[in-house]
Amino acid sequence: MVERLQEYVTQQAAARPEAAAVVLGASELSYGELDRASSQLAHCLRAVGCGRGDRVGLLMPKSPTAIVAMLGVLKADAMYVPMDPACPAERAARVISASEPWGILAASTTAPLLDEIIALTGSEHLVVGSLETRPLSGTHFESRFDWSDLAAYPDAAPASANSADDPAHLLFTSGSTGQPKGVVITHRNVIGFVEWARNHFGITAGERISGHTPLHFDLSTFDIYGTLSAGATLYLVPPQLNLLPHKLADFIRRTQLTQWFSVPSTLTFLAKHDAVAPNDFPSLKRLLWCGEVLPTPSLVHFMQRLPHVSFTNLYGPTEATIASSYHTVATCPQDARAPIPIGIACAGEQLRVLNGNGNDVPPGEIGEIFIGGSGLSPGYWRDPEKTAAAFRTDPATGGRIYRTGDLGRLSHDGLVYFLGRADSQIKSRGYRIELGEVEAAFHALDCLRESAIVAIPSDGFEGNLICCAYVSQPDVEVTPTGLKQQVGRLLPPYMLPARWLTFSKLPRNANGKVDRPRLKELFSSQPTGDGS
Repeated sequence: MVERLQEYVTQQAAARPEAAAVVLGASELSYGELDRASSQLAHCLRAVGCGRGDRVGLLMPKSPTAIVAMLGVLKADAMYVPMDPACPAERAARVISASEPWGILAASTTAPLLDEIIALTGSEHLVVGSLETRPLSGTHFESRFDWSDLAAYPDAAPASANSADDPAHLLFTSGSTGQPKGVVITHRNVIGFVEWARNHFGITAGERISGHTPLHFDLSTFDIYGTLSAGATLYLVPPQLNLLPHKLADFIRRTQLTQWFSVPSTLTFLAKHDAVAPNDFPSLKRLLWCGEVLPTPSLVHFMQRLPHVSFTNLYGPTEATIASSYHTVATCPQDARAPIPIGIACAGEQLRVLNGNGNDVPPGEIGEIFIGGSGLSPGYWRDPEKTAAAFRTDPATGGRIYRTGDLGRLSHDGLVYFLGRADSQIKSRGYRIELGEVEAAFHALDCLRESAIVAIPSDGFEGNLICCAYVSQPDVEVTPTGLKQQVGRLLPPYMLPARWLTFSKLPRNANGKVDRPRLKELFSSQPTGDGS
């Protein structure tokens, strides 16, 4: 087992230097090229002043050179901070202010955004580097080096002083106050999951792995290092395909992927557009999802069309590194309303369902999900107060556990089921309602492409108003009245939404998840009525 993440590529470069490591369209890097370029970048970073433990922001589009940037930063004993190239300058500026990076690796497409960020933060001192063949410049910055400068440096990695417990990167997640939270992820955190996953799923050299999620999203960590650890090839998915379901399916088909990993909304998008044919993707071995609930009808859709593929649900927050539990679905569900378990803990992890006193709940009862084990982050970047609130001492073992804020239920066969967020359980008209149950009923409707349920406070007797945002199938006429009638066969009257909004597509956040805070804002500003 390696001690530092960058050692994966060095090992593979020694064993298979000519094998393709990362591909995006016509751009491709072999393992030898990836190892040499990232080593040269590490020497360059050190030469211009980057030291051990420094943060280096990555403001780059998804590309093979972005993978060079990550590995080069790690080989320099620094930690990288992946940033969303499409995010507003104000949010990016908050990430810069919180992480206080030594420098930024940018691209020509992100230079205008970097200019705005520096203007907002006053960070003219940042060292800017370019991994393109020409220097970058803006009103507030000029790059210190570019790709052509790397050739002057050694192509073997510099000696490393870091250990497995040093941070590899900072991943920023949304904060309830609007201030992004930086989650510290160590080399050991990632290596623990990658080693388990590669062995459990049997990922081998020569496989073709999807790189679908953005590089600032934690799922991409498995895409990258799971691939590099096995000597497989990472096929980065062009972001523009996310809005083109048939072209996305053709990408899987054409590149002959053996593994697909994404958030469920992408799979639901493919299913609703009927982009996958029976017995499609003959090279695909496994399909994995994580990040939110995959509606059971979407799973049924794929399992019926792809009987040769294994289907695994992964669960875990960013604070526990990629995923902490898994469940491989053995047979196609017969009931489209049946929930899919999040399963059992991955090796080295602990999955607990606890009551308010910190005791394990008996099977069948509802509690809050807590996670322990090797994936646990050391905490939030320079925020001991938030860290202490979320990472606690397990009274049973004395070890650290993380409070997820998710509700769960342990079944009698030892599997854990995710029941939604603890803060998504509401009271309306005197009834305690789990919004996830309402949403599951809407997911079962064939007339909808996608839907989401949120609740907003009410000044009336209800306490909370249940609200439904939906996207209808093409050429299907859908009304709130009709939806009420259909879902009324599945839910009692008190669980039916009181407000409705129709969309051409649901708003999503930077990680591709439904933007529920935005939906709440829209419903709160909606005039009194049912929204029809």
